[in-house]
Amino acid sequence: MNLDDLGVRIGSGIDGLDEVLCGGFIKDRAYLVRGGPGTGKTMLGLHFLAAGARQGERSLFITLAEPEKQLRQNGSALGLELERVSFLDLSPTPEFFAESGSYDIFSPAEVDLEPITRRIVGEIEALRPQRVFLDAMTQFRYLAAEPFHFFKQVLSFLRFLVGQGATVLFTSEGSPTAPDEDLQFMADGVITLAVTPQGRSLNVAKFRGSGFRDGWHALRLGDTGMTIFPRLVPDQPRDEIAGEIQSLGVPGLDELLHGGIERGTVTIISGPSGVGKTTLCLQLLKEVAARRGHGIVYTFDESVEMILRRCDAISLPVRSLVGQGTLRLQQIEPLRFSPAEFYRQVVRDIENQGARTAVIDSIAGFRLSLSGDDLVSDLHALCRDLRNRGMTVLLVDEVESITGDFQATETGLGYLADNIVFLRYLEVRGELRKAIGVLKKRLGDFEKTLREIEITADGIKVGKPLTDLRGILTGTPEWRHESGVTPQ
Repeated sequence: MNLDDLGVRIGSGIDGLDEVLCGGFIKDRAYLVRGGPGTGKTMLGLHFLAAGARQGERSLFITLAEPEKQLRQNGSALGLELERVSFLDLSPTPEFFAESGSYDIFSPAEVDLEPITRRIVGEIEALRPQRVFLDAMTQFRYLAAEPFHFFKQVLSFLRFLVGQGATVLFTSEGSPTAPDEDLQFMADGVITLAVTPQGRSLNVAKFRGSGFRDGWHALRLGDTGMTIFPRLVPDQPRDEIAGEIQSLGVPGLDELLHGGIERGTVTIISGPSGVGKTTLCLQLLKEVAARRGHGIVYTFDESVEMILRRCDAISLPVRSLVGQGTLRLQQIEPLRFSPAEFYRQVVRDIENQGARTAVIDSIAGFRLSLSGDDLVSDLHALCRDLRNRGMTVLLVDEVESITGDFQATETGLGYLADNIVFLRYLEVRGELRKAIGVLKKRLGDFEKTLREIEITADGIKVGKPLTDLRGILTGTPEWRHESGVTPQ
């Protein structure tokens, strides 16, 4: 190993993996890639070698199981350029069974280790590869007479490869019947691939000489190969938040919020179904667009066309804003994304479109549509990270109760919000009405009364404070009688 190269990073060739590895693999080290059949070990290796070949590095694939022709075909189907990648094909041929003189294809006595060793050493010395991928190291276990012999053999082999100036990835299918703890001990790093009911994932358990992002990270195998979506861990929260106040463009709303909401904050808009939560968010985005800002709505519950039709019906010019490119409506298909993938999509939108305001409609849809174990924590991390980026975030939270005991949010995420705006149905003299109020505004004062809100063909209308009603939060308020007169 060249001491001058100690700590030098080389890219994995996989989108997202270098982020998990804090910069990529360390040069002249040996890494174990483990996982069951079909988890993506070979695909990871193909990406690794193709990335090296693109940079002019000598790359070698040593295969003990799958034939070279099939590997090249698989790589070509993914768009990976493997023409400059060398292959040493040590996989069994059809002639092996016919020439062995025995029908016991599972007998290790039928395989001579010495010719395989000589071929590998000869290829390494001739090519002097800078990247080596060996699939699978498990095969050597069947050639060793005893476990200790296997341990010494593999350890010396890895040292030989690294000593020749190669960065090595080797695979194992560790299982209860064939454990690979010895290989994990020998490797400088251990990457585990897994398939669970929640989806594919990747975990780094060991990475000598460097930090790494721990935990399980979402993994997707697609038409262009492998992509890793690092688990979202937000940075420390910013102490400062932009002081600019964004008006909602409706006089009564701005009075209620003492001017509007501060840019770079998280706002929860809660209320029962159909009360006007999404419409309120779109009203804010209309005002953002008027100031040459860009916004985006991630809808988990409604189709884009349904939202556009509803906005047309109340004279909210969302359709024209979408056409102008200042507003985007993005429908999220159920169970298509993990939370990390969704976060990557949001970041891409921020970078590509310059969006500064985002609406997640709704929290319940987020929890039902994304695959994961702890979606409340994921949403918490997402909002914290977006706020740290200076984004204004609106979360739509649907509560189940129509009337009765007041409940501000359904998810217990109130602590995360800088602002909480709630909408409520009222029954007044047998007529169903709506009210709006503010429960929390972290960066400023707000009106402590409620106001009636109407969504009409001409847009949103907000009335005067409802100072003559009592018991509004119960859903069945009563008029306060003054001088024996009931207000009409």
